[in-house]
Amino acid sequence: MELIDRYLQAVGFWLPKAQKQDIVAELSEDISSQMEEKEAELSRKLNESEVEAILKQLGSPIVVANRYLPQRHLIGPLLLPIYWVVLKMAWLFYFVPWLFVWICIDSFAPSYRPDHAGTLIGGTLRAVWPMAVNTFAFVTVAFALIEKYHVKSGFLEKWDPRKLPPVRDPNRIKRSSSIAEIVGLIAVCVWWIGFMSSPVMVDRPEVRIILTPAWRYFFWSILLLTAAGAIASGINLFRPYWTRFRASMRLVSDCIGWALCAWLCKANIVAEISVRNVPHERTMQIAAAINLWASRSFPVVVAIGVLTASVDVYRIIRVKRGPAHFPADW
Repeated sequence: MELIDRYLQAVGFWLPKAQKQDIVAELSEDISSQMEEKEAELSRKLNESEVEAILKQLGSPIVVANRYLPQRHLIGPLLLPIYWVVLKMAWLFYFVPWLFVWICIDSFAPSYRPDHAGTLIGGTLRAVWPMAVNTFAFVTVAFALIEKYHVKSGFLEKWDPRKLPPVRDPNRIKRSSSIAEIVGLIAVCVWWIGFMSSPVMVDRPEVRIILTPAWRYFFWSILLLTAAGAIASGINLFRPYWTRFRASMRLVSDCIGWALCAWLCKANIVAEISVRNVPHERTMQIAAAINLWASRSFPVVVAIGVLTASVDVYRIIRVKRGPAHFPADW
């Protein structure tokens, strides 16, 4: 029954990954046993309201999950899983933007770089340490206060099985995402053809920017990749399930796209800039500066490419065979 699957999924969310499968299987058997006993007592199948009553008797998903977790003193077992989730998310959402800004400053502003690698590492650790301590302290104090007062309110015990989130299929592709991708990629193709097809990027009386001949290779490569992405999204719209083949094609496409972006960073793509009433030597310096800044963005592009590829590889690994009406090789 879907309601039971949703309940087991909600319980599993709060369990450690290493124990999740065994605990969920044990809990599923326990629920099945209770349902069989009730059906034998009533001599009929249980309806949804009766199944809901059994689940309510078991307790909310987080309460049930905490029965299998070690006990803690400052933060009790009922709040411990939520505490760990919030702590990880708070630290991640603070640290990742900070790291991204630091990489950008280090890449685009050499004046901020220290003279020695040791100074760089020491400065980084000095910035990370108070951030980690402050985040830990703030979240811990907040949950300690909740732990102290939640017993009186009992807010975690007030729950409704019918409001549990639907069972998530990791292979399913949201049609809304596919539609958004199709519209976005078609718009990019139109804009790319209309404004980026010529090596003369800007051609006005006061300003003229010319790209190197290598631009045409980048232009056609990106155009083909974007068109292929739109076609793949169209297939996903009608066959909304990931398969290993399609996930592998997404990995190949992303790797090629980010490799092209990394190559563009190093290609010194701006050949010439002409600005009215500005000496040629000055405009050449501007062109060189643009190429230099693009070159320094290379580590950022590589890092984003590696992260994207990691997500694609994870998708390939976790793909399971979809519904029978969707062939596995599609």
